[in-house]
Amino acid sequence: MKKIFLPILMIALSLVTRAQIDRSQPPAAGPAPAINIGEYQLYTLENGLKVIVVENHKLPRVSYTITVDFDPVLEGDKSGYVNFAGQLMNAGTLSMKKAEIDEAVDFIGASFSTSSDGMSGSCLSRHADKLLAVMSDVLLNPTFPEEELEKVRKQAISSLQSEKTSPDALSAKVTGVLNYGNRHPYGEFVTEASLSAVKREDLMRFYETYWRPNIAYLVIVGDITPEAAKKQAETYFGAWKRAEVPTHKYPVPAAPLASRVALVPLPGAVQSTIDVTYPVVLRPGTDEAIHAGVLNNIFGGSGFQTRLMQNLREDKGFTYGAYSALSPDKLVSDFSARTNVRNEVTDSAIVELLFEMRRIVDELVADTTLQTVKNFMSGRVARSLERPQTIANFALNIERYKLPKDFYANYLRKLNATTARDVQAVATKFIRPDNVNITVVGNKEIASKLDKFAKTGKAELMQADGSKIIDLKPAPDGITAQVVLNNYLAAIGGQSALAKIKGYEQVGEMRAMGMNMPMKIKMKDQNKMLFTVNVQGMEVMKQVLNQNQGAMYQMGQKMPLEGDDLNDLRMQADPIVESRYAQYGLTPVLLGVDKINEEEVYVVELRNNETVKSTDYFSTKTGLRVKTFSVEEAQGQVVTTETLYNEYLTLKKGIRFPSSVTQRAGGQTMEMVTTSVSLKPKFEPADFEIK
Repeated sequence: MKKIFLPILMIALSLVTRAQIDRSQPPAAGPAPAINIGEYQLYTLENGLKVIVVENHKLPRVSYTITVDFDPVLEGDKSGYVNFAGQLMNAGTLSMKKAEIDEAVDFIGASFSTSSDGMSGSCLSRHADKLLAVMSDVLLNPTFPEEELEKVRKQAISSLQSEKTSPDALSAKVTGVLNYGNRHPYGEFVTEASLSAVKREDLMRFYETYWRPNIAYLVIVGDITPEAAKKQAETYFGAWKRAEVPTHKYPVPAAPLASRVALVPLPGAVQSTIDVTYPVVLRPGTDEAIHAGVLNNIFGGSGFQTRLMQNLREDKGFTYGAYSALSPDKLVSDFSARTNVRNEVTDSAIVELLFEMRRIVDELVADTTLQTVKNFMSGRVARSLERPQTIANFALNIERYKLPKDFYANYLRKLNATTARDVQAVATKFIRPDNVNITVVGNKEIASKLDKFAKTGKAELMQADGSKIIDLKPAPDGITAQVVLNNYLAAIGGQSALAKIKGYEQVGEMRAMGMNMPMKIKMKDQNKMLFTVNVQGMEVMKQVLNQNQGAMYQMGQKMPLEGDDLNDLRMQADPIVESRYAQYGLTPVLLGVDKINEEEVYVVELRNNETVKSTDYFSTKTGLRVKTFSVEEAQGQVVTTETLYNEYLTLKKGIRFPSSVTQRAGGQTMEMVTTSVSLKPKFEPADFEIK
C-alpha cells in the first residue's frame, strides 16, 4: 500500500494544481527583489588621491585600480597619442625595462595593465607589496621608450589597413564625425598621418599634464582591511605629486535639424551596416537616465524580447540581430539603433527602424512588458552584487559623478517606480525619428534606395572621415591645384596688383528672413580687418582682426577668436591668400573636373593634414570661383555651408570683388550684396581696436 500511495498522491496533487492554474495566460510578474548595497570606506590622501576600499575575505586575493578622471582630450593632428601613452605606461621605468616589469608580475602570478586613464593589478594577498612596488614605479617613473613607441605605432598603422574593409570600423568613424564633428574628442579618429606624427615628447607631456593624484581614485577590493589599505596607499602612492590639471569645454552637439543620409561605399559588400543615430545630452545619476535605461531595454537593448529584435529578426527575417544604445555620459552621449541586413532589404530595414522609433514615442508601453523589463534590470543588479568589484564600481561612480551616497539603493526603488508615462516622456525627449543621421556602409548600388530618407532627397556618398565622394573626370595634363588658384588670382586682377592693395572698404548689405542688414568690411595693411553688421541702426555683430589678435562682438558681448577662427579671419584679410595657403597650414588638392549648371569647373579641396576644410569650384573658362562647400561645427551642430558667387564687381585696373553672394547653411539662405568698394578708404583710429 505504501508503494502505491505516494504516486497516487502526486497525481492527485497535479490534477488539483492544473485545475487552479489558467495556463492560457502567462504568470504575473513578481515584485522587484529587495537589494542591500554593500558598504565601502573612503579616504583622501594629502596629495588629493581618493582611496575607496571594499573589504571581502572570501578569497585571499586583492585588486588595485587607479582611475584618472580628466576631461576628454582633443588630439588634433596627432590623434592617437593619448592611447599610445596608456599602452606605453608599463613599457619601462627609470629602473626597469618592459621585460623586467613583465617578469616581476608573472613571477608572483599577478595581472597588471595600463590604459590612458588608469592602471589595474590583481594578485594573491600575500604578494600585494610586490605588485604595488611595480605599480608605484610605473606610475611615478614611466619613460615611454622610443623603441616601444615604434612597435605600437607599427601595430596601430597595420590595424588601420584592416579597418578599411571593416563595415563596423567604417560605420563607427563616419557616425562619430556626423554626430560630433571632427573637432570634438568623440568625433576625431586616428589616421596613418596622425599616428606617424606622434612623438615620445607628446606622451610624456600628456602624462605630466593629466596624471595627477588630485583628480584620481584608487579602488582597493578584496582580502584586506581598510586600515591596511590606507597604509598601502600612503606607502606606495603618497609621493605622487599633485598639480593643477587643465579642464576642457567643447560645443555640445545636437541632433541634425533635418534627417541626413550618408552612404560609405564598400565595394563587393553583400550586406549593409546601418546606424540610425544622433547626439543626446543625458547626464549620469538623473531620473531621466533611469527611465532612459528602461526605454532602451524595451526598444533594443539586449535579448530577443526587444522591439527591434521582434520586428527585424523574428517578424521580417531581415537580420540576426538589431540593437539600440542610449547611455548617460557626463560630456555628451548618443542614441543609436543599428543592424546588419542584406543589400536588397536595406531601405526596408530603415523603414522599420524609424517605425519603431515613432511607435515608442506615440504609444504607451504595455504594463506587462514594462514590469518584465524592470524585473530583468533589477535582477541584473542583484546578480552583479555577488561580485565585490560591483560595489567598488558603484562607489567610484558615486564619487566621480557626485551622486548621493544612497543613489544605488534608491536606484532600485526609482527603477521599480518607473511608469509607462515616464518611459513615454523620455522617448518624446530623446527619440527623434525626424532628426537623425542615417549611416550605411555597403554597396554603392543601393544609394538610390536611400534618397527618400534624406530631407534633401539625396543620400550623400562619403568617405569614413565624413568628406564627400565626388565622381570627377581628370583635369587636363599640366593643370594642378596651384595653376587653378593662380588663374583665379589673374581673373580678379593679377597677383602683382592685388599684392599692392594696402586697404579697402567694402559696403553692402546682408538679406535674410525678410530683413536688409547693412554690412561693412574694412581691411588695412593685409593684417587688420573689421566686419560689422547692423540691424535698424544697431550694431549686432562685429569681427575685428588686429595682426595676430582677433575677437567677435555679438550684442556687445566679446568672444576672443583663436585657432582656426582666427586663422580664417587672417586669410580674409590677405588679398593673395590663394598664392600662400601653406602659410596658413593648408594644402590645396585638385580633385578633377565637375559641372555646375552645365559649366565645367575645377574642384579644389583645401586640406589641413587629412581634414578637408573646404571645397572650392573654379570656372574652367573664366578662372573665377563659382562655389565653396564646407562642413563645420557651429553652435554645437555640424553645419553644411554652400556659398555661391553669382556676380563680381570690377574696379579700376581690373580688380574684382564678389558682389552678389548666396549662402545656404543650417536650413537658412542669406544674400550678401556689395554696393561699393573703395581702394583708398579712410580709417578711424578705433576701427581695429580690440577692447
